[in-house]
Amino acid sequence: MPNIKVFSGSSNPQLSQKIADRLGLQLGKVVSKKFSNQETCVEIGESVRGEDVFIVQSGCGDVNDNLMELLIMINACKNASASRVTAVIPCFPYARQDKKEKSRTPISAKLVANMLSVSGADHIITMDLHASQIQGFFDIPVDNLYAEPTVLKWIVVNIHDWQNCVIVSPHAGGAKRVTSIADRLDVDFALIHKEKKKANEEHRMILVGDVRNRVAVLVDDIADTCETICLAADKLVSSGAAKVYAIVIHGIFSGPAIARLSRTCFEAVVVTNTIPQQEKILHCPKIKVIDISMILSEAIRRTHNGESVLYLFSHAPLE
Repeated sequence: MPNIKVFSGSSNPQLSQKIADRLGLQLGKVVSKKFSNQETCVEIGESVRGEDVFIVQSGCGDVNDNLMELLIMINACKNASASRVTAVIPCFPYARQDKKEKSRTPISAKLVANMLSVSGADHIITMDLHASQIQGFFDIPVDNLYAEPTVLKWIVVNIHDWQNCVIVSPHAGGAKRVTSIADRLDVDFALIHKEKKKANEEHRMILVGDVRNRVAVLVDDIADTCETICLAADKLVSSGAAKVYAIVIHGIFSGPAIARLSRTCFEAVVVTNTIPQQEKILHCPKIKVIDISMILSEAIRRTHNGESVLYLFSHAPLE
């Protein structure tokens, strides 16, 4: 494809390389370093004048450093006369801070949206935003892609007797996500409601639905410390589930997450590679990875050629 350049930030170079390989491109030359005072410096190593530039950077790892690196890369390309700069952000940073939970708290997702716009980004491509309304924080186009087609494919290929499984949300907020998957598979769904009776009491988990002697598939968009999905898995087992799987789009797995997953009775914990998982797999073999590079690379190709990305919302591109 002519007049297109793909650059990678530091957060997930393996995913960036897969995207470039699928597009038949070489990743653009870029050098990122830190001065002794920890300021980030980025040098774009080739001409981007008049080019359609895509910068792949996920909101993971050292989130603040990687976000700053992305902003500087966008600004560097705009100052070098790139015709358009698209930020490809598989895991959007600060997405869980999308509203005011109480007085005097920030809406940090809106702040990040403003920073991306001010830095010079013309377009955003991201995946499974924690809250869909984040798209409305931008005054530039945002394509919020979904990993659901690849999740459906994994369930059908890897879960024996999937026709008799139950798709479960570990909290009430994920009901829309699990009902969409359950409807497309034509299977039942359930959800777990956390109820707190009194101050200083443990949450009581209430299962709404029947999982007795069936395979339960927990689905969520983000797993950070994994407390919620591990408690949900224990609840499903105590309710008679034969097997429990977990499918998470963005596997952050911080703090005690890996230890919790290792102790819990999951058959597998399935995540996408929006966040690199190589080191975590070494410590927890239950973690399985779905590659979503084909969705992002096809979105880049369609965006560059001025084509619709609607197809990608419900279909997984051929590998």
